[in-house]
Amino acid sequence: MVILKTINLSKVYGKDENKVHALKDININVEKGEFLAIVGPSGSGKSTLLHLLGGLDKPTEGTVEIDGVDIYKLSEDKLAIYRRRNIGFVFQQYNLIPVLNVRENIEMPVRLDKKIPDKEYIDDLIEFLGLTERQRHLPNQLSGGQQQRVAIGRALAAKPSIILADEPTGNLDTKTTGEVMNLIKSSIKKYNQTLVLITHNENIAQSADRILSIVDGEIR
Repeated sequence: MVILKTINLSKVYGKDENKVHALKDININVEKGEFLAIVGPSGSGKSTLLHLLGGLDKPTEGTVEIDGVDIYKLSEDKLAIYRRRNIGFVFQQYNLIPVLNVRENIEMPVRLDKKIPDKEYIDDLIEFLGLTERQRHLPNQLSGGQQQRVAIGRALAAKPSIILADEPTGNLDTKTTGEVMNLIKSSIKKYNQTLVLITHNENIAQSADRILSIVDGEIR
């Protein structure tokens, strides 16, 4: 079953002689439960594609469909709600709120949606991420790997169907990278989610179900 689909997706920056084609007619299908890795040189359009898939930027042309919903036909307000409920983001920068503890950071997307977090699910998630003993700690009391675990927990808190990850291990050492990737892969299996991940790490890419390569804004 296809959960994520793009049709002739393009993004152009600038005008006339300053025009830059960041993406050109991208057509991809991602199956439910699939782990798709997107690779390519710096400036190839990987991050632009991920932002378009997640509704963080608008395409110049083309469509993005998630579970049959053309997300760019939604109003700004409805897109924000849809994104919050259906898509989890993990970035290279952890983007944690410094005055909130581990549990509060993880619960934040649910509370932003004016909902009460599912305590049993959050407890299970925190335990699964190995953060039970750290859940009352602030971000500055955690290691980089622990902070990224919190970011993963935050991405999973609203039980989204899709996780989009942009170089999630870019700031981590080799050992911690392996631990974080094992957690991400285990979580998508445990919670039946789909993962689209951007990486420069060949070992990470090779562990995916499928690899897409982007060069100069085009799939090769």
